[in-house]
Amino acid sequence: MATAATKLLLIDRVPGINRVPNSYIRPQADRPNLTEVEASDASTIPLIDLQGLFGPNRDDIIRQIGKACQRDGFFQIKNHGIPEEVVQAIMNIAGEFFRLPESERLKNYSDDPSKSTRLSTSFNIKTEKVSNWRDFLRLHCYPLEEYMHEWPTNPPSFRKEVGEYCTRVRELALKLLEAISESLGLEREYISKNLGKHGQHMAMNYYPPCPQPELTYGLPGHTDQNLITILLQDEVPGLQVLRDGKWIAVNPIPNTFIVNIGDQMQVISNDKYKSILHRAVVNCDRERISIPTFYCPSPEALIGPAQGLIDHDNPAVYRSFTYEEYYHKFWNRGLRTECCLDMFKIPSA
Repeated sequence: MATAATKLLLIDRVPGINRVPNSYIRPQADRPNLTEVEASDASTIPLIDLQGLFGPNRDDIIRQIGKACQRDGFFQIKNHGIPEEVVQAIMNIAGEFFRLPESERLKNYSDDPSKSTRLSTSFNIKTEKVSNWRDFLRLHCYPLEEYMHEWPTNPPSFRKEVGEYCTRVRELALKLLEAISESLGLEREYISKNLGKHGQHMAMNYYPPCPQPELTYGLPGHTDQNLITILLQDEVPGLQVLRDGKWIAVNPIPNTFIVNIGDQMQVISNDKYKSILHRAVVNCDRERISIPTFYCPSPEALIGPAQGLIDHDNPAVYRSFTYEEYYHKFWNRGLRTECCLDMFKIPSA
């Protein structure tokens, strides 16, 4: 019989332990310092109402989105068009999946980051030195018909509920990309037309209660390697973003999503919009589930600064590269505070 220490997933190791195992303990200089985190309020985190995005208020909403992308690198959205019952269904199915018997869950387990459907733990256990207090199920979900057959069949409604959610989130992502494109002064379709065939991944993150949350992370500070991330979180706080050198707790607001700018958008915008550092912290008494959708270029897509944003006074900051090249560098180097983007910058003359 497997001991707690030999269990593959954190969720199966946690019951009965009263201290964080050594493999999860961060060095002293790299701990969350939870007492120094600022609480968020309505004034610190932009909350953008998308209700009028296709009406007379479009220009104003696009201005708000542009300001948030430039100043903060993230924003929250309400009246986003995804029905509450679809959101509730995906949250329920994620909870049901992680409550399945261990043997049933492990049918989906893999430690190979190149697999398009996999259940795993931490981030990349093959390359990292310190583990993260997280299990996750990662799925590729566009085009749906190419990947849905790989997804779990248990819970029985998993494919139906998750498929519906993925379709709705993709529609929302495309609307946001149009608005972001316009906010940069580009044609509405510019970004969408420069992503190759497009790609969409999602994760169901499960953060178990942690006996010593001050010693570890759910995920340490990192940027997202994709284009934009649309995050759904439950009612348990855990997400924090770095702003003006301070970590700010982004407390969940019901019926909203958090949108953050990823590395590819920083490149396309030629550094006008910033991919932001964010992290997940854990707590000692409540599990937390978050479901990020990562919208991205397809692997062969060539990414570089938009030509319309480059001139004599604003030279290109980055060289062009395929998304596949970026993706492999990101996963192989592990989560680090310094951005992977630096490896793609054009040296200053």
